[in-house]
Amino acid sequence: MSSKNYTDVIIDGKIYNIGGFESEAYLQKVASYINNMILEFKQNEGYRMQKLDVQRILLEINIANDYFKAKKQADLLESDLEVKEKEVYDLKHELIMSDAKADTTKKELEEALEKIKSLEKEVVALQTKLKK
Repeated sequence: MSSKNYTDVIIDGKIYNIGGFESEAYLQKVASYINNMILEFKQNEGYRMQKLDVQRILLEINIANDYFKAKKQADLLESDLEVKEKEVYDLKHELIMSDAKADTTKKELEEALEKIKSLEKEVVALQTKLKK
């Protein structure tokens, strides 16, 4: 199991020491996401006029909204991947069946060609007999 990483990040102008099993770069990326969202919200006058606790809940709601949208997209992609994997499996199965059928047909063709050669020899032999 990997060890827990700790790193200092700046969120909304304050330094926080956060930790997790992810890389420090990932933790910085999370902090950057939160900072960008805070900056975006602070540009809205209606947001700035709200009490601090309301501002925080609005921020949390929007982060949760982003999460659920991303999760829905991931679920859709996962579902699509499952469908594609089944299609690939079915196509591989169909290819194997086609290869087997082609092998059988090739053997039948080779047997038919051998039969034709044999019959041609018989025809030549019979023609030779008739001429005598």
